[in-house]
Amino acid sequence: MKNRSNYPRFMLLWAGSMISQIGGGLTSFGLGVYIFNRTGSAAQMALVTLLGFLPTLLFSVPAGVLADMFDRRALMMIGDGCSAIGIIYILICMNNGGAALWQICTGVFVSSFFSALLEPAFKATITDLLTKEEYTKANGLTTLAGSARYLVSPVIAGLLLSAYDIRVLLIIDICTFFVTVAATAVVRRGLETKKSGTRESFTGSLREGWRSIHARKGVFRLILISSVMTVFIGVIQVLSEPLMLSFTDSKTLGITETVCSLGMLVTALVTGVTGIRKKHAGVLGVSLSLAGVFMIGFALLENTALICIFGFLFFAMLPLANSSLDYLTRTNIPDELQGRAWGFIGFLSQLGYIPAFALAGVLADGAAEMMQVTVGRGSALVIGISGLLLIAVSVISLFSRKIRNLESGAELNVSC
Repeated sequence: MKNRSNYPRFMLLWAGSMISQIGGGLTSFGLGVYIFNRTGSAAQMALVTLLGFLPTLLFSVPAGVLADMFDRRALMMIGDGCSAIGIIYILICMNNGGAALWQICTGVFVSSFFSALLEPAFKATITDLLTKEEYTKANGLTTLAGSARYLVSPVIAGLLLSAYDIRVLLIIDICTFFVTVAATAVVRRGLETKKSGTRESFTGSLREGWRSIHARKGVFRLILISSVMTVFIGVIQVLSEPLMLSFTDSKTLGITETVCSLGMLVTALVTGVTGIRKKHAGVLGVSLSLAGVFMIGFALLENTALICIFGFLFFAMLPLANSSLDYLTRTNIPDELQGRAWGFIGFLSQLGYIPAFALAGVLADGAAEMMQVTVGRGSALVIGISGLLLIAVSVISLFSRKIRNLESGAELNVSC
């Protein structure tokens, strides 16, 4: 039976996740600098980033099935511990005279492959540990941990690289794996492992995971909304830089990005402390609507101060939307299906990044050429239209009875 005494266990697990994110951020930043200094190619940097993202996305679904078939904490320990293999391989290559691009790509792919085991098992473990009232607080803290690799790691990595080489960053990252595995082992001790009465086949579990979300129409609609959200987030991630660089320099761009990202940090911290106690469906619709408004404001003028303000407010809305989505989904899926369900949810919700990364730049260039303006103004137009579309999606969620009914756990016992 879950009770509040499990919250310290979650905090230990969360601390391990925070340390892991910071360590991963150090490696990501360091490898980017290393590759660019050796090759001067942004395309090769992007290739490494892609190989670090795709395995986690592609293997999230089978990883979710495994999280329901086996001990979730053991899977987290295996995933986190074995992901160190890829980083160790890169470090060995560098100690032998320098790592070639293909060696770095191989190491990053291996590390990302094993890391794919972590997310569904971690999400399902939160359900194992906490009460419903604690879910939104937990989601706020996990969002905070995820943002650490963007807010904390670059600063630390930059300072270390001014005095040492990249191998120091890799060694620190490898050490963080031991810390996070140890934290998971402590949480695992004395925590009952839930086992189903019958052992399904892997493919049977895969089908059950799909049915667990597809049969719940309100939950499935929420996942589609989450996927649409990632499209718009991807658009602003891709196009904010050309928008800014069309009228300012890279130093100002870096400061602006940090200020904007702080919005997510602040709201995630507040949500982690206070939680969202009720009306999650309403919070979801309102936060997404405001995010759309702030996207339009972000793209309105070539003014750094206004861009900082609207960017901060846009990112401040994301933890509220994510926490509400997390709560409404989590409370409508049975505990024994959580792992495989979150595998599908993670996969589907992040699919939006693919069209965003593939099309946003093309659309911005096309708009600039058609209207005979700078690429920055073309980017602003695409961001503004994306904001309008986000508002439209938000209105749909506000007036959707299926989504509002999720507030009471109406689909928890839906037959799959």
